[in-house]
Amino acid sequence: MKNSNKKMPTGVIGLDEILGGGLPSHQLFLLQGKPGAGKTTLALQFLLEGVRQNEKSLYITFSETQAELENVAHSHGWDLSQIEILELSTISAETARQSKNTLFNPSEVELNSVINLLLNKINMVKPDRLVFDSVSELRLLAETSLRYRRQMLSFKEFFIGQNSTVLFLDDLTTEAGDVHVQSIVHGVMLLEKFRAAYGVERRQFHIIKLRGVAFRGGTHDYLIEKGGLRMFPRLVAAEHRSDFAPKVYSSGVTALDKLLGGGLDRGTSNLFLGPAGTGKSTVSLKFAVSACERGECVAIYSFEESVANLIYRGESLGMDVKTHLESGKLTIRKIDPAELTPGQFASLLLESTTQHKVDIVIVDSLNGYVHAMPEQQFLMLQLHELLAYLGNQGVVTILVLAQAGIMGQMQTPLDLTYLADTVVITRYFEAFGQMKKAISVVKKRTGWHENSLRELEITSGGVAVGPVLKDFRGIFSGIPTFSGELTSKSKSDDKNG
Repeated sequence: MKNSNKKMPTGVIGLDEILGGGLPSHQLFLLQGKPGAGKTTLALQFLLEGVRQNEKSLYITFSETQAELENVAHSHGWDLSQIEILELSTISAETARQSKNTLFNPSEVELNSVINLLLNKINMVKPDRLVFDSVSELRLLAETSLRYRRQMLSFKEFFIGQNSTVLFLDDLTTEAGDVHVQSIVHGVMLLEKFRAAYGVERRQFHIIKLRGVAFRGGTHDYLIEKGGLRMFPRLVAAEHRSDFAPKVYSSGVTALDKLLGGGLDRGTSNLFLGPAGTGKSTVSLKFAVSACERGECVAIYSFEESVANLIYRGESLGMDVKTHLESGKLTIRKIDPAELTPGQFASLLLESTTQHKVDIVIVDSLNGYVHAMPEQQFLMLQLHELLAYLGNQGVVTILVLAQAGIMGQMQTPLDLTYLADTVVITRYFEAFGQMKKAISVVKKRTGWHENSLRELEITSGGVAVGPVLKDFRGIFSGIPTFSGELTSKSKSDDKNG
């Protein structure tokens, strides 16, 4: 017998990482999923990978014709000419008609004829990889649970003796969660498709069992795109650690850096929190442009603004965004939360750190990310892993989160203050007949910061942070009161107003 410890690559992007290197060779596996989940596509990828590995591949099908399989392959740009295909649907129907004229139970005649046919084909091809589509058809042919289980046990003995790695497909149209096969096979995998209230459907993969393998548990998002299935393994931050030297990233605004105790520290997560229009996105863009001017790399993931709007807004505030985009120091990715799964988004962040070696990642805003993943309890766990991963890589993360309301009591869609290392809050306040903005740092785990509130000004000249607002009380409550003395200019303005 060949080396049973060998792992067989599946040909599905991301799946081998979940499986710990691939499927253990010379074993039987069950792939479950309702119609449309992607079982056939994954099975064809598995067989095509075998062709690339110079292995023999065989597809035995009850449910689909060869023409249907070739249509699936054509949609992905695949060539099935080197895969042996055995159609049992028409043969099974013909056998059923002939068996009516015998003295034996028709189901026994049909089952035995089909089994003999496929065993002869297997003995002739001697495949290294075999797909059987689907066991639900075999279950119907067997009629009784006892006969079905005995047949599956004989299959197991036969296939292992053939040194074949077998993938049984189950469309769950008869007995969902059939324990007869699950107890016999070496591993059980499940593909699930969920209908979203709006936007693209969600697809998830998880391993129910896989004997003798330290696989990555939990649910993993996946897509069906041109080229086949693509899986996004669940992120585990503890697996990604790197050493990096301490560093402080300046905003380029002296007063803002002073407010932050010098700037944003390397490997930290930073939350910019406040109502819409108070300057959160502009301050984060200022950090991005200043970093690019120093030769550092920045990635912005925008859930609200288009790339064109970001460029225009930057130019109107004296920040040359376009030049840094053209140089490659700055990348901006417009994210559509209706079309993106959380697993995809995590994959994009990993790509930024591994391929583009970014120093700063900006997510603007988390409100869009919340809409992409409405299950809040899982959202917090995934954000925790994302921030921990980016922190382990020495990346500065800036998260922008808009609060509901303009003045008075603010409402936040989710509380991330405990996850963030630094929390910067922006607010509106009214003074002398004008709407003004205030900024303050309320938390910084990595060191000292100012406890004061300062005025934030955003003009055509850029971002400016003014002196301490020591003559105001109650700015964060949304109902500020002025406790200082009016200057002559203020009195004049008040009188003229």
